[in-house]
Amino acid sequence: MDYRKERIRSGCQKIVEGINSMSLVNLDDQQVHSLVMMREIARGVVDDRDKKVTKSDVITALRYSIDKMVCASRDIIQILSRMSFEGLDDQRMHLVTRMKEIAHGIVDKQPRVPLTKPDLLAEQVGFVDEGMRDSPLVESTKICNGDALINSAQSMTNEDEMLDVEHVLSFENGIDEVQESLPPCFRQYLMWPPDDCVTTEWVQYMMVFLEQASQKILPSEFCRVVSTILVDKLADAACSILCKEPNCVEIICQEDSRIIVVGDIHGQFHDLMFLFKHAGVPSENQIYVFNGNYVDRGAWGIEVFLVLLAWKVLMPHRVYLLRGNHESRYCTARYGFKKEVWAKYGDQGEEVYNKFLVCFKALPLASVIASCVYTTHGGLFRSIHAAPSQKLKRNKTHRVDLGSLAELSEVKRFFVDCPHEGPNVLLSDVLWSRPSTGDGLRDNTGQKFGLWWGPDCTEAFLKQHNLKLIIRSHEGPDARAGRDDDFGDILSGYSLDHDGELGKLYTLFSAPHYPQFGKRRYNNKGAYAVLKSPDFASPSFHSFKAAERPMVDHYVDFDAYNMDSSKLDSSQSASTSTLCAPQRVYPDGMGPEYDFGALGIYNAPCWSVELPDGSGGTQVVEVPRASLVEGLPLPPNIQEPHKGAYEYLLELVGGLKHMIVARETENRALVSALRSRARKRKGKGNS
Repeated sequence: MDYRKERIRSGCQKIVEGINSMSLVNLDDQQVHSLVMMREIARGVVDDRDKKVTKSDVITALRYSIDKMVCASRDIIQILSRMSFEGLDDQRMHLVTRMKEIAHGIVDKQPRVPLTKPDLLAEQVGFVDEGMRDSPLVESTKICNGDALINSAQSMTNEDEMLDVEHVLSFENGIDEVQESLPPCFRQYLMWPPDDCVTTEWVQYMMVFLEQASQKILPSEFCRVVSTILVDKLADAACSILCKEPNCVEIICQEDSRIIVVGDIHGQFHDLMFLFKHAGVPSENQIYVFNGNYVDRGAWGIEVFLVLLAWKVLMPHRVYLLRGNHESRYCTARYGFKKEVWAKYGDQGEEVYNKFLVCFKALPLASVIASCVYTTHGGLFRSIHAAPSQKLKRNKTHRVDLGSLAELSEVKRFFVDCPHEGPNVLLSDVLWSRPSTGDGLRDNTGQKFGLWWGPDCTEAFLKQHNLKLIIRSHEGPDARAGRDDDFGDILSGYSLDHDGELGKLYTLFSAPHYPQFGKRRYNNKGAYAVLKSPDFASPSFHSFKAAERPMVDHYVDFDAYNMDSSKLDSSQSASTSTLCAPQRVYPDGMGPEYDFGALGIYNAPCWSVELPDGSGGTQVVEVPRASLVEGLPLPPNIQEPHKGAYEYLLELVGGLKHMIVARETENRALVSALRSRARKRKGKGNS
């Protein structure tokens, strides 16, 4: 059976490759539609997707092609603008001029496309779709076949013959009604801004767009609305800024400056959006410093990181993005971000993932604000002169000397993973180290990276650099729950860890109701710190509750938590068949027995609920089946899949009602027993 399935998948892969290699120039719209439909069906088999391929899938694929055409046209304009036309005869000069006009017409008129002859759409798709060759525009870049180009695209600049994308992409050929479609607000892509000019309006629109997309589209549709082209351009623009920043960035403040420091976000995009709404977005007098851990564990690491990169490009001296320990291949392969990228970008996932890794390497490691506040993700670090020349045995406590900011500035930070040894081991220290109640600086024998440092080291570091405050992150309520010292639990989003004569050390955590997935969650708040004149070293902390967020499938491999981290191969890659379609986890035997997706419901309620566990967190409790469900049987005129959905939901409501009644009965019995005991004790007292 597995051999037969593999043969089918192999055959479908050949179909995809064959259609991608075809020239569509001489095909009409209906033929293009049929080919793209065939390709999407074959791709679904290759990627092991259960979802039915519909008319809307073809439409979104064509829209994606048009988006790529627009971006490519912008590139053509830029190339032609830099070219020297010396030596060209009149005919070739005319062709180049017409080519530039056509490219301008495509860019200026998007998202509207011309419909002047049946094969024009085919020409556009032939130019931009995956590997499809022999496009007129491709040929035009070689300054050949120019007459054909002009004749076939002459009306691109004729406004009288412009039609909406919906009109162009509508096929009246008797195809079944659309089963699934993107909401109206996603019939256009998030386009890269013209002339590569990122504006405040574009970034704010991007935030709203991604927030709505997270509510209304499947992860597998994400690549349709946020193309790899946009990711590439945004990442490249941000990296060109980040790679020029020093390891420790110096943030100069004015009297009216307001500095907001943010801790771990961990892919909780909706909480980041709430933070921006609550505290305000970056501006000329409001500077943001993010302490890292933008991805992993949460379901929207891509959205979080893209928004922050956009703000960085827009306001490079008002937004500072520091690196966290999860901005690495080691962590993202283990805690969900790599899986998230594959789920949202499919067979383009590896390319997008590697692009993000390049950005991670470029992130600075620390900041000094107003010459008095030091921020970083993990904390303090050893002296470069005391760095071990070979890997230490982690079962022995090794005392090391405290490092300086001058030494930190010398570290080579452009590693995708933290080194275990050598002078650049400081990169591991600054991202992974943790404070302790005991004095001294020593290796953390309980984990693979980082150090423990005590209050005496905090005082020494502040004194050495004339600082008054340290704000670090890295630890959430889960990390503090297992500690037996007097450190705070971070349930309010922050904790005062060291309070000395020269200054203080705070831990700041900005991911409320953490973690998003797993059986053990903490009803913690997130927090951000505000620093402002006249005393930037006296922060005010603002706690906030979790924002409402949609139910989604997890990307975290929970078995990985039990793995020996030393055995994890950080270079391992996952196949698209295992990562493109993450499945929702239901209790055994209690999942739905039909396809909710046919109704457009992709986060169906399951037979488990989260309830308080009595110790500040929550626990997952399975809902028992009710022996009798009110409302069944259903009227006979209800058709599938609605009938199955109603039955499932009514059974679940019946189970919840049964559970609530049973708990209420138990509570009443307990209260009655307590009252009875109280009366008996009172009676004995009177006698």
